[in-house]
Amino acid sequence: MRVTPYSNSSETKKKQIEQMFDSISGRYDFLNRSLSLGIDVYWRRKLVKQLQKEKPAHIIDIATGTADVALSLIKLNPKSIIGVDISEGMLGIGRNKIQKKGLDSTIQLAWGDSENLKFEDNRFDAATVAFGVRNFENLEKGLSEIHRVLKPGGKLVILEFSRPRNFPIRQLYDFYFKYFCPWWGKLVSKDASAYRYLYDSALVFPEGNSFLEISGSCGFNNLTSERVTFGIVSLYTGTK
Repeated sequence: MRVTPYSNSSETKKKQIEQMFDSISGRYDFLNRSLSLGIDVYWRRKLVKQLQKEKPAHIIDIATGTADVALSLIKLNPKSIIGVDISEGMLGIGRNKIQKKGLDSTIQLAWGDSENLKFEDNRFDAATVAFGVRNFENLEKGLSEIHRVLKPGGKLVILEFSRPRNFPIRQLYDFYFKYFCPWWGKLVSKDASAYRYLYDSALVFPEGNSFLEISGSCGFNNLTSERVTFGIVSLYTGTK
């Protein structure tokens, strides 16, 4: 099932995602913290921890947004981090944050389409995606591109929303994401559609074993899945 941010638009999903994030970029960080109740910081720490043993020198962060994950990856002391995103609005805010921390020499942000990455084969030691794979227009193509730019043995770590399975967490989750998030998103960013899309896209995303199967078909091995925070989020890993 195809879910897009603006159902009345004739634009492609990719273009609508770009427009959506440009629209909310100025309030994105505030909304991210408030809607997650600050737990997003913990989720990013979990992602970074998955790469501590590998100590990757060169990392690509797909759908980097305002660069929160890229900035968190600094703890691994890599030689370089490249963040790519299709929203210039989000990238602009990310660049300002990086500049303020004096990390321009290590972290670089660039406009980029996750399904057509402008990098040579076997370039990166690790790849990360936080809450971005469900926005891919073609999931298999996006995963295959990440696989292509990873070095043999390179590691992929993904954070993505999933749906809790147990009562009453599932019911609370559905109410919160279906009704409260669009209301709060509209109040703060004036774009309720963006936060309605958050729930709708999570609803149809092939989570858990289904996602692992798709990742495997795109060439990834040693695949794992861990449900985090009552199953609100899943952490996936794999290697090339």
